[in-house]
Amino acid sequence: MILVLNGPNLNLLGTREPDVYGSETLDDVRADLEALASQLGTTVELRQTNSEGQLIDWLHAASAQGARGIVINPGGLSHTSVALRDAVAAVSVPVVEVHVSNVHAREGFRHVCLTAGASVGMITGLGVAGYGLALRFLVER
Repeated sequence: MILVLNGPNLNLLGTREPDVYGSETLDDVRADLEALASQLGTTVELRQTNSEGQLIDWLHAASAQGARGIVINPGGLSHTSVALRDAVAAVSVPVVEVHVSNVHAREGFRHVCLTAGASVGMITGLGVAGYGLALRFLVER
């Protein structure tokens, strides 16, 4: 099982700033990932929260819950949360960070992703396709 974690404001994917994030919703992402996971011989569990503490708790529990890898879109917490970065670094399963928009082409404060440095890799700016690429990487790793 690959755990897919989504942070603050991603519940609004598809309606929040569609010119930046596109029109696909988190439910669309879930359906696409479930189909891809089936093709790859695995399963996915997709979760979303607006709470930093909840993301940290999910990261801490991932291995015990049988996750082979984690795809995380921490949203804006990527740029601000040392605690979330430390939680990514603390887990024993590989983590791939995904951002729907190209954070490096946006405001300067988005250019630093604290959590990415603790991840095995980061995919940014490829829209929701980044989730599938991260899933494929983790399964084939």
